[in-house]
Amino acid sequence: MALSYNIADIRTNYSKQALTEDTVDENPIKQFQFWLEEAIKAAAEEPTAFVLSTVSPEGKPSARVVLLKEVDERGFVFYTNYSSRKGKELEQNPYACFTFFWPALERQVRVEGNIMRVPEEESDAYFKSRPKGSQIGAWASPQSQVISGRDVLQDADQKYTEQFASTDLIPRPSHWGGYVLQPIRLEFWQGRPNRLHDRIMYESVDGKWQINRLAP
Repeated sequence: MALSYNIADIRTNYSKQALTEDTVDENPIKQFQFWLEEAIKAAAEEPTAFVLSTVSPEGKPSARVVLLKEVDERGFVFYTNYSSRKGKELEQNPYACFTFFWPALERQVRVEGNIMRVPEEESDAYFKSRPKGSQIGAWASPQSQVISGRDVLQDADQKYTEQFASTDLIPRPSHWGGYVLQPIRLEFWQGRPNRLHDRIMYESVDGKWQINRLAP
């Protein structure tokens, strides 16, 4: 079946803003925080969403959309099921890439670095802040495993809803928690006219950030 649209003709000529070596912050985390705040102010859809790319021991990549929950000098923090496909791949190959895309601002950010689990007390604190339904969902879903149907999830949800009905503080399951990506390389991309985009790269060299421009 052919598409009803010629997708090769779909294009946008980006022209909203520019990005130069002189205007970026010398600290890439601060530069990211500035861009993220601008995306939030611009009411960009899902401004904290990013594509998390991981690689299996066989060198096969996989990617999925995840939500950023914190960014500070340590790096970029998100939470997930440690037993999921991404969790298993990160345990075997603790290096990953994040890709943020904010079409409203014609911007993209790529972040590469080493991954490690956040301290358990930090995962406990974030889990405690989640809605009760989401907490129960973390117990009920055997994430990334094959299941026979949606009734498996509904039955598990009912089971844990009843189990924790009188519990004010639902404990965090040991298979669920946070990761922090400690960046080694970041690239800030600003769309420009005629595909001559601005690409500013930060790379950690001997503990210091080097800033370079990349050709689009």
